[in-house]
Amino acid sequence: VAMETVSLEHQIQSVQRHIAFLKKEQMELLHDLHLEILRLQKHCSELTHDLEMKELEARQQDVLDRELEEKCRAMEAQLQEKEKDNQELRKELRHKETLVAALRSSLRSKERRFLEELKRRSHRVTILDTELQKQTEAAAYLS
Repeated sequence: VAMETVSLEHQIQSVQRHIAFLKKEQMELLHDLHLEILRLQKHCSELTHDLEMKELEARQQDVLDRELEEKCRAMEAQLQEKEKDNQELRKELRHKETLVAALRSSLRSKERRFLEELKRRSHRVTILDTELQKQTEAAAYLS
């Protein structure tokens, strides 16, 4: 029973370390996404400014505009994918937190049962010890 408790404690600690790791990874991912968004916004602004400043023929202007729109769509798709990944990490984190709560509850329940059993056995030992003392006294009296 003690080994099971230690094993459960190790499992809980392991899950907690994994949760902490996932939280750290999630925060780093969010930070990197924000930096990438700022970089992309700056890049997009620079491209837009370059397009406005240049006087190109209508045909060349259309080509450049289409290229820029495709890049923005690709970046938005990339951003959406990263947001989706982030959402999945949050879901996994919630699931792990639920598992930790369940393990804690299970551990408390097992600990309670163990203590009740220990108490019951201790009481039984006391009763048996009392009976043994009575029998020893009776045997001593008879002899």
